[in-house]
Amino acid sequence: MKALDVVTGILVIVGALNWGLIGIAKFNLVEALFGQTVLASIVYSLVGIAAVYQASRMVSRREPTLAHA
Repeated sequence: MKALDVVTGILVIVGALNWGLIGIAKFNLVEALFGQTVLASIVYSLVGIAAVYQASRMVSRREPTLAHA
C-alpha cells in the first residue's frame, strides 16, 4: 500500500498546486499541458479519486476521542 499512498499523495499535491495556480494566476496547468481533452479529464478524475483515497486513509487512522472511547 505504500506505493499507492505515494502516488495518491503526489496526485493530491498536483491537484492542489493546479487549484492554487488557478486562484492566484488564473492559469490552469493541466489544460495548458493537455488542452481540453479526454486526457485532461482523466487527470482530473485521478486527482479526485486520489483525494477520496487520502481522505479515507486519514479518517481510518484517526484516533478515537474521549467522546467516542
